[in-house]
Amino acid sequence: MRLLPATLAHALPATRWIAGYRRRDLSPDLIAGATTAVMLIPQAMAYAMLAGLPPIVGLYASLLPLLAYALLGTSRQLAVGPVAMDSLLVAQGLAPFAALGGETYVAYAAALALLVGVLHGLMGVFRLGFLVNFLSRPVMAGFTSAAALIIASSQLAHVLGVSLPRGAVWSVLGDAAAQLASWHGPTLIVALLAIAGLVLLKRYAPRVPRALVVVVAATLGVRLLGLEAQGVAVVGTVPEGLPRLRLPDVAPERFFDLLPVAGPIALVALMEAMSVGKAVAQKLRYEITPNQELFALGAANLAAGLSQGYPITGGFSRTAVNAAAGARTPLAGVVTAALVALTLLFLTPLFHDLPKAVLAAIIMTAVIGLVDVAQARHLWRVARPELGLMALTFAATLGLGIGEGILVGVGASLATFVMGTTRPHVAVLGRLPGTETYRNVLRYPEAEPTRGVLAVRIDAQLYFGNVSFWKQLLADLEETVVRRSGTPLRAVVLDMSAVTRLDSSAEAALAELHAGYRARELRLVLAAARGPVRDVMDRSGLLHALGPEGRAISVHQAMRALDGREARPDTAIVPRSRGPAAEALLGG
Repeated sequence: MRLLPATLAHALPATRWIAGYRRRDLSPDLIAGATTAVMLIPQAMAYAMLAGLPPIVGLYASLLPLLAYALLGTSRQLAVGPVAMDSLLVAQGLAPFAALGGETYVAYAAALALLVGVLHGLMGVFRLGFLVNFLSRPVMAGFTSAAALIIASSQLAHVLGVSLPRGAVWSVLGDAAAQLASWHGPTLIVALLAIAGLVLLKRYAPRVPRALVVVVAATLGVRLLGLEAQGVAVVGTVPEGLPRLRLPDVAPERFFDLLPVAGPIALVALMEAMSVGKAVAQKLRYEITPNQELFALGAANLAAGLSQGYPITGGFSRTAVNAAAGARTPLAGVVTAALVALTLLFLTPLFHDLPKAVLAAIIMTAVIGLVDVAQARHLWRVARPELGLMALTFAATLGLGIGEGILVGVGASLATFVMGTTRPHVAVLGRLPGTETYRNVLRYPEAEPTRGVLAVRIDAQLYFGNVSFWKQLLADLEETVVRRSGTPLRAVVLDMSAVTRLDSSAEAALAELHAGYRARELRLVLAAARGPVRDVMDRSGLLHALGPEGRAISVHQAMRALDGREARPDTAIVPRSRGPAAEALLGG
């Protein structure tokens, strides 16, 4: 009988926080839920417009998904709903399938939410949450920076009151400049006032729900000044009532066509939700369960698809607001959903005169912070190759598109990683005077190499991809040492302390190296090998072939065994200068 509650609590995390709910948490949850709703409602409508959907679809996507996540999610503060990045991916992904805003397009968006939900569920079943690790920080910085520019440019048509085709950023800017004479003055003024209001409120009144204030002020201004009659585009009639639960009216074969669109959305949604969820959880000192989060996001997207919504995930800004407002349990998300439901039932007529230019202004001011200049400066100081990775992802996203940009960035990250492992860092070691410690002679000028012994540390796993590199490097180092010192080698000591893996190719190479050295009457000693590495060598017979004299628990022990006494320094083996040859051969 005791297994049932534990199983239920694992499958349905809501049973845990409901069973242990404390009365003192109710007030903070109510305040946080209401605060988040005030931010979510105008944002959801704006992001739906960014996705090419009617604003009401954003509200539909902000109702049942919140309840689904509250039941299944493990984050206490994550605020799910429409977000800018997924909205842009929906707009770009669905553009080839249907005209923006039409009934078919809306149905495809709901079908896309179902597919994203299924993908998240499958990722949870197969425990694939680790895939988000392939989106490295430089890749995400380049991707989000470019996406922010694409999102902002996509809203220019609403800000300027002209018709602009969707396309590359420079193409949109060029078309906008070409239509300078056609810019609609009243629409542009409304947009600029909205942007100014959002910026000023953020700076001087950060606790005020700035999006709601600007929406209310702009709606009243349009109604009082009759701006709709002057050509200012408004949202128009917004349907009343809750969404009906139904499957999207999409032919089954179309679901297969939409899979390539759903994949990048699912990956980006996972990245966004997990990163902000983990950040808040760490700050508040509790843990979230990655695979359960996948199930929760999957259920939330399924709920969005069945309720005429579109793909959703956890949002950065709303989660931060939810946490800052004091949310202590997922009940805050239930409160937010309840206020969205009340809005759908009773308040949608109030949105009729809301200018589309104001929704565009909300989007543009929300995404401008995604342009990560600070990360570019940081990478310039500490890791310039990774700055190149960020720049490549940025350029690919701008030039090729959102989905393609992600693929290029991930591919470049993997290629960089693989290339790094094929040319691992290698250090020639010398003994620090008066100690038993051996360090890289290029980083520690006082480290003293040992006469007639080449001691080398390889800082990487040894596998088929780098076998040729380190074998050739050992040969080059041997030649260099003999030439510079004039002393023939009598032994080579490999410090294996940094080697975490040894595959069959590398094991065979070590065996060949040992046989070659033995034929030349040189001793090979493997020092400080880790357990998994020793296991491979034990099974292959290499440990037996090396014998006791070919193994040591440390470099110092290897040196003592070779000499039968304290190792004698020979400063002539490795030059103290750091010339190009030494840097290239001996490592930095």
